Amino acid sequence: MKKKHWVTVLILALAFGGVYSFVLINPPLEIGTLGTAVGNKSVVIGIGNKGFREVKIIEVSVNNNEKPSKTKVQVSNALQGFIITDNNNESKKYGFKNIEDVSIKANTSPAATYKKLDDGTASKKDDIYGISVFHSEAINQVIIKYSYFGISFNKTVLFN
Repeated sequence: MKKKHWVTVLILALAFGGVYSFVLINPPLEIGTLGTAVGNKSVVIGIGNKGFREVKIIEVSVNNNEKPSKTKVQVSNALQGFIITDNNNESKKYGFKNIEDVSIKANTSPAATYKKLDDGTASKKDDIYGISVFHSEAINQVIIKYSYFGISFNKTVLFN
């Protein structure tokens, strides 16, 4: 009887290790659209989740791990797209939210959204997410720290 328990524990450990390894090898956050304003002091990065569980953005930094002046997440739709600034009346419909208030839904890969747009099957029901970053100096890189299945990841996006 004890031998069966050890086999069960071993199988569970292997399964857990396999899932953990798969997640490490295939991080879920995917980068799509990149947009900048004059001087790269404000940028928008289209992001999506190709995984099967929500992604939580923990922190966003710029350049040499500097804290940006302001960071927001846009929750928009595939037909509307993104806007770079949040300082005008037009920007209200783009769903600017605080990072801590948003989780990136599963199956929101930008590649899948682009395919739907190309096929003409995209709709307002297709959620898209964009991280808007504002800084006092030109932004050369954005580092996105996020969590998936309790595992922390970093994704670096370069702006040349």
